[in-house]
Amino acid sequence: MRVAVSDCSVPCKMSWEELEALCRRERLHCKELGVNRANANEYEVEFLCDYKKSKEEEFYLVKWRGFPESDNTWEPKRNLRCPKLMKQFHLDLDQELRRHKRRCIPKKLDKEVTSVLIQKAKLRQSLQRWEAHLNHTRNHPGRIFVMNEVDLEGPPKNFTYINNYKVGQGIVLDEMAVGCECKNCLDEPVNGCCPGASLHRMAYNNRGQVRIRAGQPIYECNSRCNCGLDCPNRVVQKGIQFDLCIFKTENGRGWGVRTLQHIKKNTFVMEYVGEIITTDEAERRGHVYDRQGSTYLFDLDYVEDVYTVDAAHLGNISHFVNHSCNPNLQVFNVFIDNIDERLPRIALFSTRAIRAGEELTFDYKMQIDPVDTESTKMDSSFSLAGLPSSPKKRIRVECRCGSDSCRKYLF
Repeated sequence: MRVAVSDCSVPCKMSWEELEALCRRERLHCKELGVNRANANEYEVEFLCDYKKSKEEEFYLVKWRGFPESDNTWEPKRNLRCPKLMKQFHLDLDQELRRHKRRCIPKKLDKEVTSVLIQKAKLRQSLQRWEAHLNHTRNHPGRIFVMNEVDLEGPPKNFTYINNYKVGQGIVLDEMAVGCECKNCLDEPVNGCCPGASLHRMAYNNRGQVRIRAGQPIYECNSRCNCGLDCPNRVVQKGIQFDLCIFKTENGRGWGVRTLQHIKKNTFVMEYVGEIITTDEAERRGHVYDRQGSTYLFDLDYVEDVYTVDAAHLGNISHFVNHSCNPNLQVFNVFIDNIDERLPRIALFSTRAIRAGEELTFDYKMQIDPVDTESTKMDSSFSLAGLPSSPKKRIRVECRCGSDSCRKYLF
């Protein structure tokens, strides 16, 4: 017996692209999918697989979007309207031919060459899907791009993008009890605003650039303050403002991050986020990471060494930032809605002007002299991919940052 149920919907297991391809195969018209009488016989090229040429014409083997590879067809160049895909195909082809020390394109490609071209096309699709997922997940204005023109490594496995700390088992965060009563926090702070309440000075100028030395804490206005969201003492909490690119490095340092926009000196760039765990748990995980040859543990020892941030499987774009002995990013401890000085937020600010296209780096083994041993201690020990998580171990790790001031070894 059929029953009409109002407000009932059933999720479709097919993507929009697959539905569109199905409509074209069955010659069905669908307004929502944009398939009509005029374009029903038009098919979208997903990527190009192979190439051959005769005396008169060039042909490409086409993978059609929404169709299995068994439906691939050879098409003359004049029938194809996919200039971007064609340009990318020839860039990949030229790179592969140079690798085989060939100067000109043959009339027919070897199977080994076409296999690599197909793998690169599929890799590019995989990275585009990951890029779309990252941008759907992020809560910050800055966009994320992904690029790998070096090898065939795809998106990292067992990694989840998060925007804020994830609190581990047995850890409780204390929220900020009070906020400031300022109407103009920068020019007319009441009782020193939020920094003054903790006996510290305002950390930013009117352009949001940090003006205190590394090692001093930053106290931003919080959710209980009277000031608005445009307050100049709200910087880190606004998130990443720049478009950044996760890219594969050419010198064996794995993934890295470069900025796609110019960044001025002393500007907030990103936070280092991950799962907050106890140092005991960090010690246990560290032994596991050591056996795997990588770790992403950041000790939060601003006041006392109690908690650690683990960004191995939960993190943001900072997970991919590489080390340099001459870095362009510096760490500051920031407090916003949390008064527990054992749990600062880890903010990365630019140490100098950074041009668009330049890789972002910071020193994994930075040591900052405490500014005030009574109230402001920062002596962070930082370990990332390829570094031993426990400084007690006598392991020499070679540095590959390539800077003129390279220390050669991180440990």
